[in-house]
Order: sequence, then C-alpha cells, then structure tokens
Amino acid sequence: MLALIAAAALAWLGLLLAAPFLPPPVSAALYLSGSFICHQRPERSFHLDGAQLPVCARCLGIYAGAAFGAMAAPVIGQVRRARMLIVIALVPALASLVVEWAGWSPLSNTIRAVTGVMAGAVVAAVVLATLHYEQCAPRPPIAPPPPQTPI
Repeated sequence: MLALIAAAALAWLGLLLAAPFLPPPVSAALYLSGSFICHQRPERSFHLDGAQLPVCARCLGIYAGAAFGAMAAPVIGQVRRARMLIVIALVPALASLVVEWAGWSPLSNTIRAVTGVMAGAVVAAVVLATLHYEQCAPRPPIAPPPPQTPI
C-alpha cells in the first residue's frame, strides 16, 4: 500500500514538472487542477522553458517533499512524538509566510520551495509511517455479554 502511495506522489510530482511540455488537453487539465489547490501567482512560481508550472514554488516543494516522505515512510519504522515532529517541520514554512505577509522581506521561490519540502516530507513520512496498523498493540477482546437469567 505504501509503495502505491509513493508511486502516486511521484507521478503527481512528475506531471506537475512535465505540464508545460505535455499535449494541450493534458496540460490544461493539470493547470486547472492546480488552480483548485494553489493561487498560481506567476511571481511565486517556478518556470520551465518560459512556462509557469501549475502550482507555486511552495506547493511544488510540498509535493516533492511528500513524494520523498512517502518513499522514506517504510524505512522509518515507529515514529515517536509524531505531533512534535510535524510542528517542528511546519515552523519554517509558517515563518516564511509570516515574513511575507508582514512585508518584512520578500522571499525567493527557492526558500518557499525548501520550506515546503521540509513540511511535505515530514508530514507524509510521519503520517504514512503510522499507518502500519499491524504493528499497533492489539485491542483487548470485547467481553461476551453475561448470560441471560431466566425469568
């Protein structure tokens, strides 16, 4: 199951990167899909061969990180303090948003992408690593109901 999720994440990342070069109907579908999940602002997006990608730099980073995290999840094993790891991974992306929104400094697309990679990789790896239900402690059996007393 994890291999299928990792393959899907890699396929999505590959499609996003290939979108400018695909046939127009496929490319249009990818850009339309990107419009539902991303603002697609040109100044915040990477461009390949002069064509803007379907998602912004931060979203592309998140998807790249998620693909990496999905591939890493099977080898990670049991994750301790999952919530803390996720919060720590999200801090750089949140800090970059605060810096941008406050107008303190313009950030490069590379910084946006790198913070997205960190967040996407850790969140995907932690979430997928915790989906190993067979490694969870078994639940105690439910006690049978007491026998009915005759009336």
